[in-house]
Amino acid sequence: MNPTILQLAADLAAGRTTSRKLTEEALARIEDPKGEGKRAFIKVYKAQALAAADASDLQRKAGLVASPLAGIPVSIKNLCDVAGETTLSGSKALDDAAPAKVDAPVVARLRAAGAVIVGSTNMSEFAFTGVGANPHYGTPGNPADRTRVPGGSSSGAAVSVGDRMAVAALGTDTGGSVRIPAALCGITGFKPTARRVPIDNVVPLSTSLDSIGPLANSVEDCAIVDAVFAAEPISIPDAVPLAGLRFAIPKHYVFDDVDATVGKAFERACKALAAKGVKIEHIDLPQLNELPTINSKGTFAAAEAYAWHKDLIARRGNEYDPNVAPRIQAASKMTAHDYIALMTNRASLQKRVSAVTQNYDAVIMPTCAIVAPTIAEVDAPDVFTKKNLLLLRNTAVGNFLDRCGISVPCHATGELPVGFMLMGEAMADRRVLAMARSVAPIVAAQ
Repeated sequence: MNPTILQLAADLAAGRTTSRKLTEEALARIEDPKGEGKRAFIKVYKAQALAAADASDLQRKAGLVASPLAGIPVSIKNLCDVAGETTLSGSKALDDAAPAKVDAPVVARLRAAGAVIVGSTNMSEFAFTGVGANPHYGTPGNPADRTRVPGGSSSGAAVSVGDRMAVAALGTDTGGSVRIPAALCGITGFKPTARRVPIDNVVPLSTSLDSIGPLANSVEDCAIVDAVFAAEPISIPDAVPLAGLRFAIPKHYVFDDVDATVGKAFERACKALAAKGVKIEHIDLPQLNELPTINSKGTFAAAEAYAWHKDLIARRGNEYDPNVAPRIQAASKMTAHDYIALMTNRASLQKRVSAVTQNYDAVIMPTCAIVAPTIAEVDAPDVFTKKNLLLLRNTAVGNFLDRCGISVPCHATGELPVGFMLMGEAMADRRVLAMARSVAPIVAAQ
């Protein structure tokens, strides 16, 4: 098991290790030619990270410890502004953009918490796929099987944590881009209710749906990093007793085309929870079947990305990932009426689904319908499109409904990673983290 923030914070406090040592070890893994560092990171901040680590060690000696993250190596996603740098967002098309004037608030908050930022991680170009492939900077191999994709769009973020190149990572989640790579790489990923964390100075995909969340080695770690991102007091919510919790499994939409590995792992996890006294009910939620129709004239992601990318595509569209540009350009056909109808239908669906789900502690489902596809198979455009839709489908429900959600591993040893997702109501973030603390060890110990 990879060490957690809490374990390393205890080691630092007891003098068993130093930030310098932890940072040197993380950088060595990034630089290892046999590892995935070259593909997982677009930029590595070696000199800055070592300087920050040394400063952290000096502060600790003086009794100054900003947070549990103090001195801990973390990574940030390549769409966050870093003062003095050009923000690339996993693309080549922005290489002539002006350098950022200031850090994004989430980056500044990590620094203020004492985190050591080791680098900026690779991602699906402009965060616009769930697969995690990148034709410009390479596709990092999944920690569980290097021939498979890591999931996206926060691909390098997940690999950085899975391969111990960082202890936690900043990811973004517009349709599942924190939870998908967490599920496919066998780690934990938390998507907050979007409004809790500022998205300023972060290259947008969809301003209606974008959220920023942590990828880490435990639920507790996610709670710590989420609090830092949200500028809330850092505390880990108490684990909720499992007996008596009511979880709902939707009968509709989220189980179509679920593969056998995922289906078996999820069923095992549900049985293990039921044995601990969790009441699990299969519920009618036919409203979810409306999602394809609601999005049929175009999605928030496509419409809002097109508004941002229109001029850039006109200037440098031939340098975009061929799996990304056409999906953005498709929104050029959307009308103002289509967009307003999309907003109206979203608000309606949120109310109607919540009327059913608010009677339960959480809605549960597999994070992704399939395990990680191979890098080779998604080279074919038609296979890429099919797998991308299956990877995004379940997680995107939470973004559209403006919910919070977490993915925790639920596969058995020797199986490809599978994620178990709890989806809470909007702003029920701490409740979801509290439940996940109890759920995670049960669904993992199979």
